[in-house]
Amino acid sequence: MEILWFLIAMGLIVAALGPYIRRRRGGLRLVAPGSPDAADPANYGFDRQEHLDVRVPGPDPDLMDALENVRRTGGWQAASQLLAGTPAAGELRLQRVQAFGGAAALELAEHPGGGAQWLKAWRLDAPKDAGGAQVHAELLVQQAWRQSGGVGSTDHRIILEEARESCGRAALLAPGDPVPYITELAVGRGLGYSEAEYDALWAKIIDVAPAHMGAHLAALNYWCEKWHGSREKADAFAHAAAARAPRGSLLAALPLFAVYEHLPEVVLVSTFWRSAVVTRAVEGALYAVASARPDDPMLPQVRHMLLWFLVGMERWAEAMEQVRHVDGYVGALPWSTAADPAGAYAIHRALAVAGYEANGGSPATLPH
Repeated sequence: MEILWFLIAMGLIVAALGPYIRRRRGGLRLVAPGSPDAADPANYGFDRQEHLDVRVPGPDPDLMDALENVRRTGGWQAASQLLAGTPAAGELRLQRVQAFGGAAALELAEHPGGGAQWLKAWRLDAPKDAGGAQVHAELLVQQAWRQSGGVGSTDHRIILEEARESCGRAALLAPGDPVPYITELAVGRGLGYSEAEYDALWAKIIDVAPAHMGAHLAALNYWCEKWHGSREKADAFAHAAAARAPRGSLLAALPLFAVYEHLPEVVLVSTFWRSAVVTRAVEGALYAVASARPDDPMLPQVRHMLLWFLVGMERWAEAMEQVRHVDGYVGALPWSTAADPAGAYAIHRALAVAGYEANGGSPATLPH
């Protein structure tokens, strides 16, 4: 937790200094506000901070249309139809279930007792709809982690117990669909499943979706030092997944997420960014990105994490390449853990632009 507070504090400092950053070959320095020499992300056509979408990691027009329909009409049918047409074992289904669950959680947070009526109607009108059952389970998980009084509280545990039952019901409605079990991974982490219990749950997932990147990211948390594992166990899990990843799979990027989950509490020395551990993880993720399908739904997730590391490593051109692909969407790690995800992303984007221009880059030299 301390590292998050540190990053937030550093982000606020950089945000205050952002308008003064000057692009200059060989380094960065501060200039007066409004100076023509100040690096400006808008010159590259990037979205303004207030227009960044914090809900999803990358574009999904069909999901946006369904979410808008649900918001506008209060009906659940558009959400049900979208999930019914989304392949069960793919990455996209998990992302869409999480988005609908998140939308319902936000509505309930804003209107306690009166929000998310569409989801309540969905469960009452179509109790055997697998999509509705999965969204309801995801809603409970998000409520437990965000609105229950904190980990360890009575409310947190009660909601997670209810979520576990909901995951079980959702699994019965959709045999062969890994999403209910992936959702339960967060439940098991919060309730403190034993390693044997967690392994049994994990087996149900890899039986039907052995290369599911979203599932691996969810499971990685359990094995981290801050939860029920250790740095060594998390690294072993991530590297084993990367080693058995089929060509084109983004699982080769999983070790980078393991490094992120075990950051030192304060990253102030450049030796961290030049370390062999960081370099290997970044190179593995870059390889995964280069070999992945352009339409892989998890590709933006990896690019967002790469952006964070590449800025720290001062690899400006490669950082800008990630910005070019993900700009406009910030619903992904590492931004999603910040109090202001759009602000955290905008800070790193501004640093990438400034560093790129300080070393001779310009809008004309950035590929499109």
